[in-house]
Amino acid sequence: MSLKNNDAHLPTLDDLEILFVNNADLDNIRAHLSRFNPIKTMGMERMEIRHSAILGWLLNPQETHGLGDTFLKAFLAQAIRDDNSKARPTALDVSQADMMDAEIRREWRNIDLLVLSPRNGWVFVIENKFDSGQHSNQLKRYMDVVNATFIGSDSFHLVRGIFVTLWEEKPEDDRYAAIEYGTICELLRQTALSGRQPLTPEVQTFLKHYLDVIREATGMSDEQAEMEKLARQLYRDNRRALDFIVEHGKSTDFSFACDAVFGEDLEDEAVIKVGKREFIFNHSDAQSFSFVPKAWYDAFGGDEYWWHGCENWWAGFPLITWIQLTSDANGASGQVRLYAEVGPLSDHDFRRDLIAAITDVAKKKSLTTIGFQRGAADEGKKYSKFFKKNFFAVDDIHDHDKISNAIKKALKSFEAEMDVVAKVLPQFVSHGQEESSE
Repeated sequence: MSLKNNDAHLPTLDDLEILFVNNADLDNIRAHLSRFNPIKTMGMERMEIRHSAILGWLLNPQETHGLGDTFLKAFLAQAIRDDNSKARPTALDVSQADMMDAEIRREWRNIDLLVLSPRNGWVFVIENKFDSGQHSNQLKRYMDVVNATFIGSDSFHLVRGIFVTLWEEKPEDDRYAAIEYGTICELLRQTALSGRQPLTPEVQTFLKHYLDVIREATGMSDEQAEMEKLARQLYRDNRRALDFIVEHGKSTDFSFACDAVFGEDLEDEAVIKVGKREFIFNHSDAQSFSFVPKAWYDAFGGDEYWWHGCENWWAGFPLITWIQLTSDANGASGQVRLYAEVGPLSDHDFRRDLIAAITDVAKKKSLTTIGFQRGAADEGKKYSKFFKKNFFAVDDIHDHDKISNAIKKALKSFEAEMDVVAKVLPQFVSHGQEESSE
């Protein structure tokens, strides 16, 4: 993994003062971003499963929102109305029906939402796609299982599919009627926030927050559009200062977790201690934290040598380790990954022999967690990772405590690997060039 060297010009004091001192545009953006929204606060605005939960709550006539079946019927009727098929029930059938008996099932047979109305004999299969795409035959499978389970029984005789999409995506199965989140936004405004329904202040506040989320996601928010325009102009006017701040100042749950494990405000080549282990700090940013195990550092002669080819690579050493956090498709869970890599040494023979030595000692110690890909030692190869089974699950990537626990687990799990690698390194010190000789 190469480390890009950033040669961007540093901002002047005047640049920073223009950006931060009495800047009305920045104050407006800060005020916009500071608005409290519980859905955003909990990091749920892009999580499809959370949107399904909110939609299920709104559709359930027995729930605490106080809408009864008003939104349920408006939602179903609008979706069906926009569909060109002549299937039953029609939009008129739904709008005139009493659906207070409707049961809402979430994740039944992996179906996002299932609406059952025994009084009317109707079943609605609702598939929600907020950010994800359709899977092969997914809609057909859901329709088939519902038909096999419910249709033909004493209670149900008609089934229709509803496909909820953030964008103008067409369902792959023509038995589904599509409805966009933009339409849902308008339906909520008409049915829930028009003043015609006596809602509690708590419900009104929550729905306003949810509408803000949908409007921003669909590009329907005038305020968001204005703030984005203002932000673009602010960036154009203050590009040098903002580029510098983004590169060096941003913090994430991952960086907070690294601070908790390794310490804050670390200097280059600082010795950091985690448990009984010591590491030499290299670099940290919002996505990664790199370091060299002190045993490796000492085995290579510390800072007494420099290594041809690695001068501008990570710590300037032949080897590096780093921690990185990745997210799963659901945006909620992920993995902490611990990487180790042989870098771009100019001396091919040295690089080849180093890889061979690490491979051999791992085999002797029966460590299946160390291994290189085929061709790692080939001439011209620059970056070769060698830690395997190096993923550690995090069920909530927005919880820095859980991230820090996974980081500690990763470091603890690879103590033996770090030790055996350290044992083979002293034989290669002769390949380094003493600093004083330059």
